[in-house]
Amino acid sequence: MSNTSRVWFITGASKGIGRILADALLADGHRVAATSRDRAALEKSSPEANGLLALETDLTNAASVKAAIDATVERFGAIDVVVNNAGYGQQGTVEALSDAEYRRNFEVNVFAPLQVLRHALPHMRRQRSGHIVNIASIVGIQGGYAGWSSYAATKFALAGLTESLAAEVAELGIKATVVYPGPVRTDFLSTGSLAVAEHSIDEYTEARASLDLHLNQLDGKQAGDPEKVARLIIDAVVAAEPPLHLFAGKIANQLAEAKMSGIRKDLDAWREASAATDFPEGL
Repeated sequence: MSNTSRVWFITGASKGIGRILADALLADGHRVAATSRDRAALEKSSPEANGLLALETDLTNAASVKAAIDATVERFGAIDVVVNNAGYGQQGTVEALSDAEYRRNFEVNVFAPLQVLRHALPHMRRQRSGHIVNIASIVGIQGGYAGWSSYAATKFALAGLTESLAAEVAELGIKATVVYPGPVRTDFLSTGSLAVAEHSIDEYTEARASLDLHLNQLDGKQAGDPEKVARLIIDAVVAAEPPLHLFAGKIANQLAEAKMSGIRKDLDAWREASAATDFPEGL
């Protein structure tokens, strides 16, 4: 791929980082296939322009995803970059969340990106080029937040998927990057992007406090600038050596450092006991 015009396929492009990324790419002369559950919302947020293909897509439906990928290739002749951006937050404690709530969160945040990859990768494989960008969250590496187990689990899964994917597709000339944004000032904390568990348990006061913090104090005050996050993603994709792990924001950097420090502490404290679980050398 050259560093000039590329074909980007972006999910969840009617709002938030997805919309801002699509707008920035179009301004730079790239071509963009943008998906949303609601085509009207997509066209309202990013009016039809040269280089934009607006696609109403149900990411949980294989036929709908295939149709979107096929339409992109038919219109632009290729797919160079896939950005799996669509997703939502699920709040609730492990004890309180139902199987249905967990499964729905995984369906949208993990299995939907898998649907996209299954249909996009054959084109990239034939091209012997491409780049997959999976938008996770800093909770995909630092999950220690009461009441966010489902959301953290989906983002950990997406991060692990990306690492394995990168190893699989390297021989085909395809790159993969997982993005870990910190809190970004979008409408993510709105009711459309955040689901709250139907059932709650009063004894879990830390989880309730965390929900109150996100809804009543952080919304609209997040440190991350979505336009700068979008530009960071573009810069990473066009870089000569794109990163596998991309952290976005000072808070994300700090939390990642804290996680690595915690792992190092546990590793050092239990190193001898851990090593002792192996068979003696030579056996």
